[in-house]
Amino acid sequence: MLVLSLFPGIGLLDMAFEQEGFCVVRGPDVLWGGDVRRFHPPAGVFDGVIGGPPCQAFSRLVHIVVAKGQTPATNLIPEYERVVMATQPHWFVMENVPAAPEPTVSGYVTRNYRLNNRWFGGEQNRERRFSFGSPTGAHLVIDGIALFEHMNYERAVVATSSKEGALAKSQEELANGTSRRLQRQASILPGQTPRRSIERCAELQGLPTDFLKDAPFTASGKYEVIGNGVPLPMGRAIARAVKRAVHPT
Repeated sequence: MLVLSLFPGIGLLDMAFEQEGFCVVRGPDVLWGGDVRRFHPPAGVFDGVIGGPPCQAFSRLVHIVVAKGQTPATNLIPEYERVVMATQPHWFVMENVPAAPEPTVSGYVTRNYRLNNRWFGGEQNRERRFSFGSPTGAHLVIDGIALFEHMNYERAVVATSSKEGALAKSQEELANGTSRRLQRQASILPGQTPRRSIERCAELQGLPTDFLKDAPFTASGKYEVIGNGVPLPMGRAIARAVKRAVHPT
């Protein structure tokens, strides 16, 4: 089960598929100086293609980027579609925010699955849409969904988590949630902790707290690469469903 991973980042979706028995080959990523637009893989080599093109253009927070005078990240879903078409795999999985366009690849029927990390027993409220494409139009049967959601609720880990709490004057204000400026501008209530540690963000994504302890990223970079990933329990559920769909026993 050889899989090509596009836009791998630090490989959280890759890790999920690897833990379910797939062999993952990572394609180029801007994080490592790569450019998918120059990538031309061979046809007939990979069983499947996985990946999550940048979602900023379709995020609910894109208006904040525009308001700051910045340009949202380029829509690279067409590049994902191009690589799938060139690779001609037996199946593909694209992960993105629910508002992103559905991938369209000639010769493949696409099925969409909108999932929330809390359905898999996690505290983090994180919605994602997984698009599964195959020539036969096969469906995925998702397992591992909990009977009840976790009693604790955490907002989604995002790439900009490092900026949480930037308005607080001190770490004491940050810890106690008593910053008046934070309360006015971010609706933070007394007793809430507006900023999470890198370790807590990793934990909410289903990773060990020391996952990036020795990684050569700045603190801001660690927040970004963790926030751009797929929660491990959710990714593993998708990987198991793909395995059942393409290799039924």
